[in-house]
Amino acid sequence: MENFHIPRAIEKEFESCVKVGKVLILLGARRVGKTQLIKKYLNNQSPEDYLLLNGEDQITVDLLNERTIINYQRILRDKKLLVIDEAQKIPEIGLKLKLMVDNIDNLRVIATGSSVFDLENKLGEPLVGRSNTLFLYPLAQMELANFEDYITTKGKLEERLLFGGYPELIEYPNWKEKIKYLNEMVNSYLLKDILEYDGIRKSNKIVDLLRMLAMQIGKEVNIEELARSLKGISRNTIEHYLDLLSKVFIIYNVTGFNRNLRKEITKSSRWYFYDNGILNAILKNFNTLNIRPDVGALWENYLMSERIKLNTYSNRNWNYYFWRTYDQQEIDLIEEEANQLNAFEFKWNTTKAAKAPKGWSANYPDAGFKIINPNNYLDFIV
Repeated sequence: MENFHIPRAIEKEFESCVKVGKVLILLGARRVGKTQLIKKYLNNQSPEDYLLLNGEDQITVDLLNERTIINYQRILRDKKLLVIDEAQKIPEIGLKLKLMVDNIDNLRVIATGSSVFDLENKLGEPLVGRSNTLFLYPLAQMELANFEDYITTKGKLEERLLFGGYPELIEYPNWKEKIKYLNEMVNSYLLKDILEYDGIRKSNKIVDLLRMLAMQIGKEVNIEELARSLKGISRNTIEHYLDLLSKVFIIYNVTGFNRNLRKEITKSSRWYFYDNGILNAILKNFNTLNIRPDVGALWENYLMSERIKLNTYSNRNWNYYFWRTYDQQEIDLIEEEANQLNAFEFKWNTTKAAKAPKGWSANYPDAGFKIINPNNYLDFIV
């Protein structure tokens, strides 16, 4: 089963967002399948109807350099679909695409990017009102469910906690090859956009920062402590690196929930990795779960990311929080949608019963509460 046989959850929405006079922006980390998704879409188009360019190709950059309608009409000729992979690499790409869609009749544009910090500057503002944005993540369990029965899925749980969901992993039959692939991902692709970004020189410090975050999954992260541990790096630089790592879809943060109750901790953040395979590659630890002291953290990271994939692909724009009080009552995930609250506690050990903390039940009696463990997790992420 090769990755291009697995339909992605956003395929139908992707097709519906390719519209005349609009730019469809497809965002996601490197190697999550953006190019494959586009190629599959283009296979159903006539080759005479589209032009496919790559922003990392200098010829493409040179072609689009002259920002004039005449130049773009000459390049496109009679083609009505323009696709630019890694569009953020092209200087002033937002202004250039705006000029095209505003002045070339019946033009549709697809632009992909693997880093938000470039796209915000180069695509974002000029295209207000002229673009739609979709996100693509590593393979989600909801996508894999179409190809697996219940027994197969349960049998692969350990593998997914260790290796994550990057599509190309499916092509590697044994664990040794999967580990090699993920290590190469971290060394070659993971930080590529950040290291090309102006002013970023200390790649070893960024990796050290990621390793520290990987060891604190499910715990509040103290920026001052990170700065002290990463000697020579200021608090402001740490915050800058965290922002950049978020914008290339490696990590994301969840903040504390509160309704202004004095005991609730609200000013700290917890950080998670979008993919467990990257998390373990950063830790340099692919040991089996039975000898992993951090299996609870792997479980929490996996469930958080799979839940975000499910909700994003289902167009549920929910807010995510953790909840903790100064007297150590806590809940792993709070989902907020309108005025509805649902609380979830993640437990790897299925024999441990748990109830909602008294402080939570007393202050939020109408909120839902559920334990998510290996017996019922598929209902939570599929």
